Amino acid sequence: MGAQVEIRTFDRRDRSRYRRKVQRDVAVLGRLLEEVDFVTEPQLVGLEVELNLVDARMRPAMLNSQVLEAIDDPDFTTELGRFNIELNVDPRPLDEDGLTGFEESVSGSLHRAQQRIDDSGLSAPPAVVMIGTLPTLEPRHLDIANISEGGRYLLLNDQILESRQENLLIEIRGEENLVIESDSIMPEAACTSTQVHLQVSPDEFASYWNAAQAIAGAQIVVGANSPFLFGRHLVAETRVPLFEQSTDTRSAELVAQGVRPRVWFGERWVNSIFDLFAENARYFPALLPITGAEDPEAEMERGRAPQLAELNLHNGTIYRWNRPIYSAPDGRPHLRIENRVLPGGPTVIDTMANVAFYTGLVHALSREATPIWSRMSFHAAEDNFRAAVRGGIAAEQYWPGVGQVPGHELVVRTLLPLAAAGLADRGVDGADVDRLLGIVEQRCLLGRNGSTWQVQEVAAREADGLDRRAALGSMLSTYIDLMRSNTPVHEWPSSSQ
Repeated sequence: MGAQVEIRTFDRRDRSRYRRKVQRDVAVLGRLLEEVDFVTEPQLVGLEVELNLVDARMRPAMLNSQVLEAIDDPDFTTELGRFNIELNVDPRPLDEDGLTGFEESVSGSLHRAQQRIDDSGLSAPPAVVMIGTLPTLEPRHLDIANISEGGRYLLLNDQILESRQENLLIEIRGEENLVIESDSIMPEAACTSTQVHLQVSPDEFASYWNAAQAIAGAQIVVGANSPFLFGRHLVAETRVPLFEQSTDTRSAELVAQGVRPRVWFGERWVNSIFDLFAENARYFPALLPITGAEDPEAEMERGRAPQLAELNLHNGTIYRWNRPIYSAPDGRPHLRIENRVLPGGPTVIDTMANVAFYTGLVHALSREATPIWSRMSFHAAEDNFRAAVRGGIAAEQYWPGVGQVPGHELVVRTLLPLAAAGLADRGVDGADVDRLLGIVEQRCLLGRNGSTWQVQEVAAREADGLDRRAALGSMLSTYIDLMRSNTPVHEWPSSSQ
């Protein structure tokens, strides 16, 4: 959720001042892109892994403050709900052993965290779970009283609700239907994801971002892991519509007028990162109009890269599925794409397989002589994304030169060879490429990802006589055991077999 800020109120002058500062920052970014050398080597990849806490009855455990104290590791931080925490993984290059290093780092951090929780003396130490939406959540768990400590969360909640001027409406129609209202943004806490940060050069940014948008549907096809919410079987990746609706500042009238949502796929291919930040300033009013003292032009005149704090704060309240990032933590600027498409889990090795698929594929597509975005409409890319959210691994996907085919077929026949070539070009060890992309291939051949496994398991338990609530709890208990084994999800045993 970003840096913490104090709870405060804003007046009209705050908003006018902030708008002007964001516009200045955008103009300065344009100068930086033309005049300044950005850090581009080594090309780093970073990860953020959002996690859930559950008690022995498989219900959310509202203990993140106590858990973080027990873990005592700065790589772990809070997230929106008191049953959420987040692991930040140090960025590293995807060289020969880069993916192995990531896997070992995430596995080690999660194992140490769970061990410290278990040894902490808490009367009921919770389990840490990697999953897209926690299937045992109930509406009562998402009361505003369960928001995490820290002013930013409450302030963001207040500003979204004030902008909307009415309760949030969550309406998801799928295998079963869900229609509820919420008087806070807490439903967003049910959305836990894996975020991949890919450092790119200014010249390459547009190619990588366009490629990432083009494959968002394929990422959901192979990685969906969020079929249940509030006891309902909804869509393959319920996290996506839930996140879109739980942060929607628009009233029904503004939706009808075509006002853009803050959780946004976008509407066009881009030519530069500048296009995206310019859109942010043009289309989205401020949620947190906090203006700092930095004079960005003066910083440039002194030969220093400005922080552009207002531009970054504004960007942090616009939730693109591929978000542009500008950062200059040590005075040397760099650019990143924050890929927000993937859900959490099911295992560390599945997570790394998803990361390998994404990073290899966008690298290969960004270097094609005839770019995919010159052969495919942006609307088609979004249609692929929406279809995958609904249908998961079997969803129909369009690809130039291939046509409309089931997603698992597109991945195996067309996209996996490209991903393998992209990883090889980045110098990733061939054995790692075969091992991780082989996991994606097997999911597709068997028609099983985290979402399909959850649905099958709940159906089998209901067939054995459990009601939905008990079936979800039983499934989640088995899920946690298998998650800890780090066996890839396509190899998980099925109660229906």
